[in-house]
Amino acid sequence: MSTLAQQWLANTRAVMDRIEQTQMDSIRRAAEVMADSIQAGRWVHTFGCGHATIPIEEMYPRIGGFVGFHPMCELPLTFFTRIVGEGGVHQFVFLERIEGYGVQIMKGYNFDPRDTFWLFSHSGINNVNIDVALEAKRRGLKVIAYGSAAAAKGKHTRHSSGKTIFDLADLVVDTCAPIGDASVPLKHHQDKVGPVSTMAFITCVWMTVCTVAEILADRASSSTSTLPQRPRRHHRQRPPRRRPRRIQTPHRRRLAALSRRTLGVTHQVLCSRVEHIRGGCLRRWPHRL
Repeated sequence: MSTLAQQWLANTRAVMDRIEQTQMDSIRRAAEVMADSIQAGRWVHTFGCGHATIPIEEMYPRIGGFVGFHPMCELPLTFFTRIVGEGGVHQFVFLERIEGYGVQIMKGYNFDPRDTFWLFSHSGINNVNIDVALEAKRRGLKVIAYGSAAAAKGKHTRHSSGKTIFDLADLVVDTCAPIGDASVPLKHHQDKVGPVSTMAFITCVWMTVCTVAEILADRASSSTSTLPQRPRRHHRQRPPRRRPRRIQTPHRRRLAALSRRTLGVTHQVLCSRVEHIRGGCLRRWPHRL
């Protein structure tokens, strides 16, 4: 009989296997679009809320990542671990579902039509994600959505547009996680434990990022092989620059003498204060120098 830990591992492996079997072509197409943006010197902007910010924080900045991915982590949609009180879950759920908040988020950034917008959402039905997707498309960006697209099919959107992010995206990669997310049944308990959506997100992220790196490396090697090599220039070494000698004018000499007298007086005053401390005369410590 397998333990619950082994059941969770088996469920996670099954999701990863489904991703490999069904999403490789979609991941390749998404990676090519992202590589185009990075090669053009532009950005792949990444956005999600709730636990969908975990893949954003995972990919960059960290060891094994590289420049080109711009994380957009809105703090009220990310930090809700206090549960109650300031920055709690109730505020997070309200902001996630309020229409118009995503438009205000997008106003804080500059975008270019050569950029790519990479959006993460498990169900794809919440308003802030749909706001962001609509605004990105209005600004001419290509939108790529990662989430449980097949499992969420038929779920009613909360947005007035009647669309989900999977309807709006130019490219969709299905993370193949169950819409209920939790995957391990627990005896004498109504709800399941052991969600798998985060592992599905992370799997898709690194499959995509590694593919982007592969595409860019292939393009670089093919372009450098056909371009002529520019000869190196030999620059003549310049002699070190000498600092000009400062001329001692009467004004400078007066300032130097005044500085020496001031330092001498300060030194005497500090020494007298130390003597007061050693003598235990802290009550007679003057209030000013």
